[in-house]
This record gives sequence, structure tokens and C-alpha cells, in this order.
Amino acid sequence: MIIGLLGKPSSGKSSFFKAATMIDVKISAVPFTTITPNTGIAYVTIDCVCKELNVKCNPKHGFCKDGKRFVPVKLVDCGGLIPDSHLGKGIGNKFLDDIRQASLLIQVVDSSGLTDSEGKPTIGYDPETEIKFLEREIDLWFASVINRFMEKYRGKMQTMPRSELLTVLSEQLSGLEIEKGKIDEVFGRIGINDVEKFASELRKISKPIIFAGNKIDLKEAQENFEKLKEKYQNMVPTSADSEIALKKAAERGMINYISGDGFEISDPNKLESSQLKALEIIKKNVVEKYGSTGVQTCLNNAVFKFLDYIAVYPVADVHKLTDKDGNVLPDVFLVPKGTTMKGFAFKVHTSMGERFICGTDARTRMRLAADHELKNKDVVSIAFGR
Repeated sequence: MIIGLLGKPSSGKSSFFKAATMIDVKISAVPFTTITPNTGIAYVTIDCVCKELNVKCNPKHGFCKDGKRFVPVKLVDCGGLIPDSHLGKGIGNKFLDDIRQASLLIQVVDSSGLTDSEGKPTIGYDPETEIKFLEREIDLWFASVINRFMEKYRGKMQTMPRSELLTVLSEQLSGLEIEKGKIDEVFGRIGINDVEKFASELRKISKPIIFAGNKIDLKEAQENFEKLKEKYQNMVPTSADSEIALKKAAERGMINYISGDGFEISDPNKLESSQLKALEIIKKNVVEKYGSTGVQTCLNNAVFKFLDYIAVYPVADVHKLTDKDGNVLPDVFLVPKGTTMKGFAFKVHTSMGERFICGTDARTRMRLAADHELKNKDVVSIAFGR
């Protein structure tokens, strides 16, 4: 799974990326700090089934801490977009190409209003402005791709059967990683004559956008967030800088911290007064006020709330909950809700899907048919022909 990270320059995008991945990237108040996209592994969290099933798991990918399973996802931090990026303004639209494969987009918004649309310092800028212009930039990028199709097939569209029209349109949009069924849905609902409307609706269902209301540790951001939260219910208050500080403090043993939760200071007597003060500010202004720094919440919402994915554990041995090498609950797959047992087998390995026989539920030991719909945190084995 790929999540695209977007925003105007100086919105805190690179800080969010670092907070999510802890990869060192160049962070600066200078616009267009990100010249080439940063790609890294972030994590979504679930309550691991290891505690419920009374085993100690051995994750192959990600990790498990105190019963919290961290499942890896790919995060791509693209360069800052400004108004008319789709026309080549600023760094241009080459960064839009980097989100072609993304399943969902997170827009990092400078909720403080202390930078303008191009990332330059200002006072009183309305954060809603950047929400609207960035959404429009992506819609116009979609429209430019669709217009190329219209120019090529305009004279033939009236006589082409619907099935053929959808096939060639899907081919034209193949680079955007949009399922043919979603194209069919929008085509049937609004048609394609109004290209901008068609493009906007197609973008909404194929690459939904959620918002990280960043810099929430600042007073100005808190005031603006109160104005925005009713209109943009998919906005999460975030402080990427606070998340980075907490993770670094945890690495040094200064605090006990699991991303997405609160934190406790390990031994106050071992910290300098400046360190204690900084942690107290984060606790008071961010964690106690909003429940967390918001970075983990934003990632979890992206996958489980807006994409509506579930987590499923495949095992080879339903009795020991191990793979063929004896690793306990080694893998977790993120799949769309409604995924069937056979569909999941294809996700695990193509050959398993092609030679699928049946599945088995590790909890109940019940045999699962090909069309059985899986549930969140199911643990299953897959039987397939050799």
C-alpha cells in the first residue's frame, strides 16, 4: 500500500514524513526543500492478536510492542505544490506523477496560517485556502489526462459501445492506478462531457484526501483548527515536531512512549530542566488537549477509516500459529473490507490463489470456502494444491 504525502511548501510535510518514518530528511522553512520525493516506511497500528491468543509473535515486517502491532505501509513525501503547479509553476507538476500509485493522499496543512500559498512567512493566512487550491491542482491534473483521451477519441465516442469506451478510457487512465469499476461508476453517474467534474469525482473515489492539521502546538493553529474541524471532519490535529521530539526522547530512554498514545517520563531526576520543560509543553499543549500528536492517528485513519481496510494474519499451522519456519504470527496483510478467502490467497501469493482449495480459521478450526468474507484480525491458513 502506498500513501502519498502532499502539501504546500513549508507546511511541515517533511517533518510529518520524518515523524512517521524517522528517516532523516532535509527540513527547512525555505520553500521547495523537497526537490525529489522522499520514500520510506511508516506504520499503522492494530491491537495484535498475540495477547488474545496467548503467544509471543515474531513479525517478519514491522514490529510488536506491548501488544501493539506496527504494520508497514509505504509513504511518499512529494515536493510542495503551489497554485498552478499543474501548469508548471514552481517546481511544476512532476511531483504529481509520484502519487500515481497512491491509494490515498494525506495533505499536510499549515493550520497556523503563518505561511502563504507559496510557503513564505506571513500572518493570518487562511488554511482553508491551501486545502482548496491543492485539491483543485490534483483535479486539474486528472482532467489533463482525461482531456488527452477526449482529443484522441472525440470523433469516435458517439458511436463506440459503452464497454469499448470504458476499456479505452481505462487504458488511458492506467497510469493513475484507478480500477475500471470506479471509472464505470463515475461515468454512469455523471458522464464525461464535463471533464473537470468527471475528473474531480473520479479523483475523490480513487485517491481520497484526508488532512493533517499540522503545527497544532501553536496557538494560531489551535484557533484555526476550531474553525475548520466542523467543515473538514476528516482533518486530524497534528504536531509533527512534537512526534519527532517524543520519538527521539524515547530512543534515549528519557520517556516511555508508544506512538499514538501519551507518554511517561522514565526518571525526572535524570533530565535537565530544559528537557523537562519541553516535554511538559508537549504534554499540556498537544497530548492532553488532543489525545496524541496526531501523526499515528492520521495514518491509522487513512488506512482503516477512509480506505476501510482490515488486517488479516496468514499462518501455515493453525494449531501453533506459525509459518513453515516456525515463526509465530509472522505476517499481517492489509486488505480491503470484503476480501474473500480466495482473494486473500492471491494477495499472499499468486500460486496459492491459482491452486486454492480452502481456508481454515485458526480460532474456530472451521473450514472457510473461497467466497467467505474475512474479518478484521482473522488468523487463517490456506490450503492449496501442490
